[in-house]
Amino acid sequence: MCCPSCRKEGLSKCGRCKQAFYCNVECQKEDWPMHKLECSAMCIFGQKWNPSETVRLTARILAKQKIHSERTQSEKLLGVKEFESHLDKLDNEKRELIQNDIAALHHFYSKHIEYPDNAALVVLFAQVNCNGFTIEDEELSHLGSAVFPDVALMNHSCCPNVIVTYKGTLAEVRAVQEIEPGDEVFTSYIDLLYPTEDRNDRLRDSYFFTCDCRECTTKEKDKEKLEIRKLNDPPSAEVVQGMIRYARNMIEEFRRAKHYKSPSELLEVCELSLDKMGSVFKDSNVYMLHMMYQAMGVCLYMQDWEGALRYGQKIIKPYSKHYPLYSLNVASMWLKLGRLYMALENRTAGMKALKKAIGIMEVAHGKDHLYISEIKKELEDH
Repeated sequence: MCCPSCRKEGLSKCGRCKQAFYCNVECQKEDWPMHKLECSAMCIFGQKWNPSETVRLTARILAKQKIHSERTQSEKLLGVKEFESHLDKLDNEKRELIQNDIAALHHFYSKHIEYPDNAALVVLFAQVNCNGFTIEDEELSHLGSAVFPDVALMNHSCCPNVIVTYKGTLAEVRAVQEIEPGDEVFTSYIDLLYPTEDRNDRLRDSYFFTCDCRECTTKEKDKEKLEIRKLNDPPSAEVVQGMIRYARNMIEEFRRAKHYKSPSELLEVCELSLDKMGSVFKDSNVYMLHMMYQAMGVCLYMQDWEGALRYGQKIIKPYSKHYPLYSLNVASMWLKLGRLYMALENRTAGMKALKKAIGIMEVAHGKDHLYISEIKKELEDH
């Protein structure tokens, strides 16, 4: 079995808990000692073992801090204990969520970790929430969460000049713009598809600041991102604002619906919302694109390759316009399209799409990344 991080053969299942898989090669050689932290608990709880990723990550940080009293290799410039917590800015809801996480930490790890007091745990969870990274594969499918202290030093911009990608358990930072000596290095903390107001709502909610980058100051892309259909009887400003509110509500409703609706029901939600929004918005409007992307994901889950391809074909051109150059979102869409074309025996279109993905990923991931090698092999095999 192949490791999802390094893609090399040699993935082993823990012989005791039967739930954890670990790589035998370089990428996760330090992970096995960390698994001992969870193994006994996994055996005890069995199928009821379900701590959140945040709880698991925090437990590992606590265990690692006990094992390594000095700074680790990833803390050359900044230690985890020096992370910003924004504790004074947490509202009651966020504080309650942290207390729930602390309760889960005690529930699942009580016999295996020495805890600091509750106040220190509140600070640590707040630090993890503000400084954690989401690890994704080449198609932006979720793999896990981690902290990279030195990488967390970078500030945010909606016009980032670097991009963060992952190779095994390492985070790599690469330039996607020319950077002069003395220039500040900026990454993006959020998905950059959305208009200025939405981006800053997300930044204020998760990171407690408002961005003042050129993109947010000029709002120059907002008009294209919120493009309206050209109609003989143009919709009023009130109608447009009402549809924007509807779209934002649908995004949140769909996020919740994924926990209890079936795939066919989710696809129906997407289609109904697209029909309604499409009476006002152009297909290139970012709220339309959001729901198309969700619909594409449902189609992929249901193995409806033709349906997924139809949505992907509508998405890719406006994605290329709305996202920055060398966006992983654009690369992953080209990659999905390429693999769909190949699966549906359209080799010419598939090769073209895969080469588009490689062109972006060679800059973002580096030419020597295993993802690049895999995609090139897909081209050779076809």
